[in-house]
Amino acid sequence: MKQAVISGTGLFTPAQSISNEELVASFNAYVEKFNADHAAAIADGSVTALEPSSVGFIEKASGIKSRFVMEKSGILDPERMVSRIPERGDDELSLQAEICVAAARQALDRAGRTAADIDMVLVACSNMQRAYPAMAVEVQQALDIDGYGFDMNVACSSATFGIQTAVAAIKSGQARAVLVLNPEITSGHLNWRDRDSHFIFGDACTAIVIEDAATAQGPHRFEILETQLKTAFSNNIRNNFGFLNRFDEAGIGQPDKLFRQQGRKVFKDVCPMAAEMIKATIAGAGLEVPQVSRYWLHQANLNMNLLISRMVLGRDAEPGEAPVILDTYANTSSAGSIIAFHKHSDDLAAGQLGVICSFGAGYSIGCVVVRKL
Repeated sequence: MKQAVISGTGLFTPAQSISNEELVASFNAYVEKFNADHAAAIADGSVTALEPSSVGFIEKASGIKSRFVMEKSGILDPERMVSRIPERGDDELSLQAEICVAAARQALDRAGRTAADIDMVLVACSNMQRAYPAMAVEVQQALDIDGYGFDMNVACSSATFGIQTAVAAIKSGQARAVLVLNPEITSGHLNWRDRDSHFIFGDACTAIVIEDAATAQGPHRFEILETQLKTAFSNNIRNNFGFLNRFDEAGIGQPDKLFRQQGRKVFKDVCPMAAEMIKATIAGAGLEVPQVSRYWLHQANLNMNLLISRMVLGRDAEPGEAPVILDTYANTSSAGSIIAFHKHSDDLAAGQLGVICSFGAGYSIGCVVVRKL
């Protein structure tokens, strides 16, 4: 049977970034106006006053210091708090496809490949900007790839589930090489008026080239030794936006049509699940935890990553063992663990082992054990 390898990765980072200080100033201006406008109702108890946010609160709760976004002025406008991004016409390249193409070209270059080498395009992310035609097919056309493509959504675990899907295609002979893309424009599904979550997400797109080890080339190859996936239904992370919303006369502008979560429950549920999954995937590869040099974890929350690392290792992770990028990127959903891998994998020596792990809504967890070639 053929062996699959990651031969290249790419990363698109938006040009604009929002610091915690900027975000807090905007949010608190909104809170001040809301409380002033509803002063009488707040006084009689019919409306609850909003609490201001702070830089200290955000960094303690998440470890996030800034986030990249596609457009920041609209988000920072207390009267709007949504990016200003005009809708494109049907004959124009869509925004998600555009950032996919940028990341894909970098990944192809690092893999020493061209579009002619790719047979399959998989766009895997938390939110698609439309239902159809598939974003992957649009990217396929933009890159002039002769093959097939489709979209998939497993929330924050979309990248690792996408890797497993690509591995299956390689091993079965369906594709010589697969392009897995994770375009996360998470600023579009975030409620910037919610104190508990307005700081969580950022935008980015990652790309991964996966191909047959027998033909792979270039200096960035990682052999995929084992993949494991797991899902378990939970309402603790949810977004109800969808095409059936038009049936409901209450409209689509309700808070439940955006990202929402019960953070403490998620923390309590997911950390042990992810730690056990990591250990099980390592064991499935015939390895032991001490043999693994690096963990590229989902970049959702620093406290989660610290705890998961401790549960897996039986101690605190050493610097560099579990790289963190969420301080500057925030939670980029499925792209997070791949950003960490992209930025913190070239320094590994041949033969060193690592684990890519993502976890999120569903619940969904995906783990991939790799070895540097």
